[in-house]
Amino acid sequence: MTAAGVQTIIYPVKDLAKAKPLFTALLGVEPYADEPYYVGFKAAGQDVGLDPNGHAKGMTGPVPYWHVTDLEERLAALLEAGAELLQGAQDVGGGRLIASVKDPDGNLVGLLQDAPA
Repeated sequence: MTAAGVQTIIYPVKDLAKAKPLFTALLGVEPYADEPYYVGFKAAGQDVGLDPNGHAKGMTGPVPYWHVTDLEERLAALLEAGAELLQGAQDVGGGRLIASVKDPDGNLVGLLQDAPA
C-alpha cells in the first residue's frame, strides 16, 4: 500500500487573526474553511491549514500530511519502524482521519485518510 503523496500541510499558529491575512496574501485565495479551530485554504492542488491548537498538540513547525488509503495500517508501520506517536487517529469531520508521529530526528510526519467516496 503506497502513500498518495503530500497534499496537505498544516501550520501551527498562535494568532489566527494575524496568520489568516498572511496566508491569504501568500496563496492568493480566500479560505474554504474559516473556523475558530481551523482555517483551510486550497491552492495549486494543495490543502494548507492553520491550526491555533497546533503548538499544544506538539507541532513545532509545519507538518506535511501524507495522504494514505489505510491510516491505521500506515500508522502501525511507522510506530513499528521507530516513530513516536504524537496524535493517534482522529476523525476531524466528514470521515477524514488524521494522525501524526515524530521520527527519531524529531521531524513531524502527518497521515491523512479521506472518507471513502
